[in-house]
Amino acid sequence: MLQLEPCGPIGIISHSANREFVQAVSSTLYQKRKSRYDNNANPFVNNPGYLRSDYILDSSLIRFQTGEGKFNLAESTRGHDIFIITDVLSHNEIINISGFDHTISPDDHYRDLLRIVSTCAGKARRINVIMPFVYEGRTENRGSSNESMDVSSMLQQLQELGVANIIIFDPHDARIDNSVPLMGIDFPRCAYKIIQTLLNTTSVKLNKDHTIVVSPDESGVNRGIFYSSMMNLPLGIFYRDRDYSVKVNGEHPIKAYKYLGDDVKDKDILIIDDMINSGSTMLRTSKILKDHGARDIYCLSTFGLFTGGLEVFDKAYEDGLVKAVLCTNLIYRTPELLSREWYKDVDMIPYVARIIDALNVNESVTELITSTTRIQDLLDQVRIDDLFD
Repeated sequence: MLQLEPCGPIGIISHSANREFVQAVSSTLYQKRKSRYDNNANPFVNNPGYLRSDYILDSSLIRFQTGEGKFNLAESTRGHDIFIITDVLSHNEIINISGFDHTISPDDHYRDLLRIVSTCAGKARRINVIMPFVYEGRTENRGSSNESMDVSSMLQQLQELGVANIIIFDPHDARIDNSVPLMGIDFPRCAYKIIQTLLNTTSVKLNKDHTIVVSPDESGVNRGIFYSSMMNLPLGIFYRDRDYSVKVNGEHPIKAYKYLGDDVKDKDILIIDDMINSGSTMLRTSKILKDHGARDIYCLSTFGLFTGGLEVFDKAYEDGLVKAVLCTNLIYRTPELLSREWYKDVDMIPYVARIIDALNVNESVTELITSTTRIQDLLDQVRIDDLFD
């Protein structure tokens, strides 16, 4: 196996309210490299900075009473391979502005990210940003000439400030990479960890006689196709039948939601989406499927925002509409969500640590990002185990 030399000592910076997540990533990265060091498995393990008990750089964000802020680094980044891990959706930090409470918003987090990047620029050997939920990712195209394209502006601004790579998990639309053709941009899939957690925490059977994958709308068809092809399961699709003769609030109204696919009667359903916002799409889809005789319904999503509150899912669980909801820990989850019986947390910490480890030595991450081989190995083992049950 080809051994690649590190780009530089790793320095990880956490700037938002995801410090516990980042600390866990740092610890996992240390364990990975400690094992390699103990086994002398890499000729570069003795390089300065390769093995550190804590890769997180000492830093702080300072807020003024006006709401303005500044970033301060207590140690040098010169020559380092910097990884900035940000959660632009974290909403568990409140500051006081002129006597009023203000919850840190995605716009505030992005502004803080720019502060960090500009502080490291010109000193660090390379700057990488890990932004699991891409800032303004739902503005990936223009509905009209009067609408902003904030995600493109954001990516271009980071590129201009010297960011070499950006890592985004399961974006709403992967075509945003066209905005920055000269910057490294990767979209790791969470499918492997989600499928693994599903198998470990539920009794669902992943075979075509028992289970169907469903995309809740036409925009997520490619995501549904990936899951269904990996698990060799049938795929069903909901599409929105719109009335294109009129516009209401700038959009063509939806006349009906229609389902295309195999009969769902007495089948378990895996509803796949990139995010659960208010939950209305997932629950509407679940209701229609239940009305058509579906058995247990599992909602699988990379990001669980739950902006409409948890009560609607509490009721759906109590009524038997939803069996379980699986989302990753890539963004902030409230203690209330983590305590829910219907919620299953998908741990992405080892995956993020592995990505940092690979990028630091410029290792190819194609297989790591798609995880197709690991998914197949996992499912093959499940099928073998089923034969002996």
